[in-house]
This record gives sequence, C-alpha cells and structure tokens, in this order.
Amino acid sequence: MKFMAILRVGLRALARNKMRSLLTMLGIIIGVGAVIAMISIADGARAQVQSQIAAMGTNILMVFPGSVTQGGVRSGFGSITSMTAEDAEAIRREAPSVAKVAPTTRTVAQVVAGNLNWSTQVQGAGADYFDIRDWPVEQGLAFTELDVRSSAKACILGTTVADNLFAGQDPVGQVVRIKKVPFQVLGVLKKKGGNVMGSDQDDIIIVPYTTAQKRLQGINYIQGMMISARGPEMVADAQTEISQILRRRHRIAAGGTDDFMIRAQSDIAATADETSKVMRMLLGAIASVSLLVGGIGIMNIMLVSVTERIREIGIRCRRSAA
Repeated sequence: MKFMAILRVGLRALARNKMRSLLTMLGIIIGVGAVIAMISIADGARAQVQSQIAAMGTNILMVFPGSVTQGGVRSGFGSITSMTAEDAEAIRREAPSVAKVAPTTRTVAQVVAGNLNWSTQVQGAGADYFDIRDWPVEQGLAFTELDVRSSAKACILGTTVADNLFAGQDPVGQVVRIKKVPFQVLGVLKKKGGNVMGSDQDDIIIVPYTTAQKRLQGINYIQGMMISARGPEMVADAQTEISQILRRRHRIAAGGTDDFMIRAQSDIAATADETSKVMRMLLGAIASVSLLVGGIGIMNIMLVSVTERIREIGIRCRRSAA
C-alpha cells in the first residue's frame, strides 16, 4: 500500500474516532505542558532569587557573633556579646581589602506618630550602611558619622513605615516615638521591595547604632557588621583579613573556635543557586509523572483499538499479501 493511501486510511480512522483521538493527544499535551511549565517556574524563581541577591552587591560581607559549637548548634543571633564597635573600627583601619564598615544592631519596637502606631524592625547602623547596601535616601537626608558619634535621636524610615504612619504626608522633619523616645525623621529610603525570603525590606526604621545601643536596647556591644570589600575579586582577601583581626582582638588561640561567623554575599548566592537547582529537578520529576501517565493512557487506548479491529487488520493484511 502506497504512503498516500496509508495516510488517507489513517486520517479516516481518526475522523471516525474523534473523541478517542482527542483523549490520546490530550494525555501527551498535558504531560509535555506540565514538564515545560514546572521547569519554567523553577527557572523563573531561580533568576528572581539571583537578581535580588546580585542587587545587594557581590562584594558584601556580613559578620555575625557566635559560631557552630561542637554539638553542631550555632549560638543565636545577638547572644554573644564579645563583638564591639572597636572591632569594626579596627577592621576599617587595618584591613586593606575592606572599603567600608557599618556596625549593626537590631530590635523590634512599636513606633508612634500622632495617633497612629506601627510595629516594625528598628535597625541600628553606622553611617556607611546605606552605601554598603546601595540603598539611597529618596526624600530628605541620611544621618552622618557625626550623628552616630553624638548618638543623635534621628531616624530614616522605610516606605512601608512612612506610608502607615504618615498616610501620604511628607514625614521629613516630623517626630516619631520609638519605645517612647522621640526621634526626628531625617529622610525616607528608596523603595526596595521584598527580599529572597519574601519579607518586606521597606518595613524598617534605621537609626544610628549608638543611639539604638543607649536609648533602645541598653547594650554596649554590636550584633553584627555589614562590610564592603574594595571589589568582588577582593572578597576572599577581605574575609581572611577580617578573620585574622577578630581572632587577634578576641584573643582566640591557634586552633581555637571562632566566636564569630563571616558570610560573603557570593556564598549566599551559591547556596541559593544549589537550592534552586534541586527544586528544578524535583519539579521536573513531578511533571514527568504526568508525561508517564499520559504515555500509559495512549498505550491503553492503542491496545484497545488494535483489539477491537483484529478482524479488520487481518483482512487488510490478507488483501495486501494478495
């Protein structure tokens, strides 16, 4: 039988069994579509995470107090009190690969403006914090190193806080009360949006870390540092220099366990990338099940079709042989 004749017979068979043909195609269409959709979602999420991490900068280092103990449990954030502003100053002065250093503290507080109030994160930070995080002040001004040294009662609002406390009014120059302490609003940060974990980065108030220590938290230590290296290629050198300086200042003996932890932004990006790859494989495997089910469905329909047409197939084979 010639090819065109076979094609005509096949098309007539499909036309006579429209529903069966549609269901057969649907199994593969859904399976392939599920695989493509799942992998596309995973790739899109991966690209989004990477872009958000890259937006923070590839030359950023974060230093936290505490370390992994022998039992494998890391001390909680802020539970180690050995890190001080003097450590940050020593790193700024002695580490040639480091460009800027900003000591940080963190607390949560109820903020009041007039008859409105809002619970938010209050970040104590050094004056270089805004440059390190590439987070400019959109309205007003950022606080300065002089404000930090004098423990000024000044603050910078995130857009979420500004919108909830001032409802479209200009907050610059206004006074807010944080834990009953009055602070003057110097400016409003540029909108940053959610981070990789989905948290609202704009739901924040930033104050000089010295002010946070004395007036809001009652502590004389810092809870971390944000540090920028002089370039992405100098991150590893900066990490080594920071470790050496802190070990010397904290009198940690050779072979002793660090009482701090240094995380590079590139390390976070690599971890997020590995997680995204695992999720891509998992979603692809789940979607492949749909493709397998569709293939089994086609196999069953074809088997039924052949079984029902055994007599017809036999006659056609006999005529072809004749």
